[in-house]
Amino acid sequence: MDEGLGNSAYLVDLGDGRALVVDVSLDLRDVGRAAQRRGLSVAFAADTHLHADFLSGARQLSASEGTRVLASAAGHREFTHNGLHDGDEVDLGGLRLRALGTPGHTDEHLSFLLLDGDRPLGVFTGGSLIVGAAARTDLVSPDRTEELARAQYASLRRLAELPDDVAVWPTHGAGSFCSAPPGADRTSTIGREKATNSLLRAPDEDAFVEELLGSLGSYPPYFRRLGEINRHGVLTGTPSLPRLDVSAVRRLADGARLIDVRPLAEFAAAHVPGALSIPLRPVFASWLGWLAPHDVPLIVVRGADQDPAEIAWQAAKIGYLDLAELDGGMDAWTAAELPIATTRLVSPAEVRGPVLDIRQSAEFASGHLPGAQHVELGDLPDHVDDVPREPLVVMCGHGERAMGAASLLEQAGHRDVAVLTGGPGDWAAATGRRLESGR
Repeated sequence: MDEGLGNSAYLVDLGDGRALVVDVSLDLRDVGRAAQRRGLSVAFAADTHLHADFLSGARQLSASEGTRVLASAAGHREFTHNGLHDGDEVDLGGLRLRALGTPGHTDEHLSFLLLDGDRPLGVFTGGSLIVGAAARTDLVSPDRTEELARAQYASLRRLAELPDDVAVWPTHGAGSFCSAPPGADRTSTIGREKATNSLLRAPDEDAFVEELLGSLGSYPPYFRRLGEINRHGVLTGTPSLPRLDVSAVRRLADGARLIDVRPLAEFAAAHVPGALSIPLRPVFASWLGWLAPHDVPLIVVRGADQDPAEIAWQAAKIGYLDLAELDGGMDAWTAAELPIATTRLVSPAEVRGPVLDIRQSAEFASGHLPGAQHVELGDLPDHVDDVPREPLVVMCGHGERAMGAASLLEQAGHRDVAVLTGGPGDWAAATGRRLESGR
């Protein structure tokens, strides 16, 4: 499971030293370790759709291990694969995999039904039926959102015809911007979903569409690029962070972007002026893809205890491959006696004056400080001029996203920007005041 992107990949032991993987990302480290522990070689890699939120590792497996790639023929992938249509079956050597056309999340979406003889064991539902919901339908084109939602309705009804005890193995789960309820389990059964999933219990197609479209929030801009990259297929070696000394970083300053991945307290204490704060944590890749440009080199500033391989892999799996790092980090920068910037941190009890809340719309609506201005962090780069140039406290749920927002505002020339270390619940507890709800 990829906690940060909210996605699950699956490894199936086929019983003879071979394995099937489903919806595996370009970061193949976990699946490689899992296969090695079990003495398995990956014989098959199935992709349910042209993923928008991560780069597929299927082509890399094909090139490095001779893995047979299984995917929709309608995806028109430009690399060697077995193109499947609705109803096609693949013999896995005892078990069988049957392709089920389930468009909606994407046009070419397939679900894969795993069969032992004629007995269905489970269904890999990808971005179709997910636990407690269904995946979003607005990623192909805004003009086709409702059309694809109606296709999603038909796909979910088809899946609901499977026996109740059939396991449901979706790709997207809690944390995925492809839509999933927070805290939902990673897997389910057809029977459980029929009993509990409100979309499967919708009285008709129109009600289904209204509910699904009403649940859609914002999503990172890299979602609009990765599907096409996956269609061409991705081959890469092991990503890394080449080291650049201070002089080289200064020479690249106008054509590159500095990404500071240190914890927010360290960034607050001292950072390179103009650097973008995206702390390294499970959701690092999502926010890198939301806030950092994809068409210029990125130079990472990290702490000595932060793993450069983890940074490189998180970036690579969403298509960021042109990265380097400042050799020696902030210690090298300060040793060169170059300018530094600082950002003030405030506790919940110290909040004074205007507040900018940069959480997602649903988070803001559930409870926010009275009078707070709201701009989602993902929208902030286009709205920095809408934020008053006055002393300001930026807040999110804990502080990490707020520091990213503060760094964007500072880069745009805002001064006296502070970051709240905590969230709205911490403020309410510290002040005894009530939060407002709604937008």
